[in-house]
Amino acid sequence: MTLTRRPVLAALLAAVAAPAILRARALAEADLAPAAARASELGQLHALAVAHRGETIYARAFRGPAPERPVNVKSVSKTIVAALAGAAIDRGILEGPGQTLASAAPSLIPQGADPRVARITLGDLLSLRAGLERTSGPGYGPWVQSSNWVRHALTRPFVDAPGGRMLYSTGSTHVLGAVIAEAAGRDLRALARAWLGEPLDIAFPPWTRDPQGRFMGGNNMAMSPLEMLRFGEMARQGGRWQGAQVLPQSWLEASWTPRGRSPFSGDAYGYGWFLSEARGHPLAYARGYGGQAIYVIPELELTVAVTSDPDRPARSQGHFGDLNALVADEIVPAAERLA
Repeated sequence: MTLTRRPVLAALLAAVAAPAILRARALAEADLAPAAARASELGQLHALAVAHRGETIYARAFRGPAPERPVNVKSVSKTIVAALAGAAIDRGILEGPGQTLASAAPSLIPQGADPRVARITLGDLLSLRAGLERTSGPGYGPWVQSSNWVRHALTRPFVDAPGGRMLYSTGSTHVLGAVIAEAAGRDLRALARAWLGEPLDIAFPPWTRDPQGRFMGGNNMAMSPLEMLRFGEMARQGGRWQGAQVLPQSWLEASWTPRGRSPFSGDAYGYGWFLSEARGHPLAYARGYGGQAIYVIPELELTVAVTSDPDRPARSQGHFGDLNALVADEIVPAAERLA
């Protein structure tokens, strides 16, 4: 189901498209003292970084590595791979979200696969609506223990039609990463470093590879909280960073268009981004296991990056809910006071 005309979407896109408004000042560290106090009480939270009106105004590690140290951001990786898909489309390497697997990377389709696999589109993979049985949750272990992750993901039984409901599955994003790499003729890490790392000063150290040597799409990338913040700020500014257009603004608009809905959080999902709101302000967020997150609130010119213990779960009714409340109840009101 495609959700295309909700107020959340309209406000997000308007905020991206609108020119920045000059105001007196950005948030100062003192403005975030209540947020810092609350963050310090969250035993699972490691680091918090905040940018407002283009300035990084807060970065602190309460426990764990320092804000400039790369850490495992888990499924925030899905948002990065979605951005790489946008970059590949912008460069003419891929045609667009409507392109099928049969067209984009026919060599990746396993022999004897269900004929519907060939008709899965890049948009289906980007929005986690491939229709195939999930390789996350109970399916994750068998998937990563298989001898060929792409083949395993693409030979799961169909539980919905391609383009149907959202089925959160790391295998779908891994297939997407494999498609991008196959089409570009370079591995996913090299593309991440060239297309995002160089303009945003993100290191992208090596991470998990599958048995065929492909870098994992959708999990286990490492980024520092400050690198996450720069990526979020680029997205907030319509794909621009320090005068360079890193991603097309049209790609951010497409990414922040709701395509489905998470059965776990209830939030909408676009291309690699969850979509929600905080105190009536539309927001887009990247989310990884354990409580890794990038929150982007264009209306308030606000970006927040959070890292947490990667080995403990962070459910929407648990630690991740606490992170949402930290943003909505403490950080957003501080930004509102300067609006």
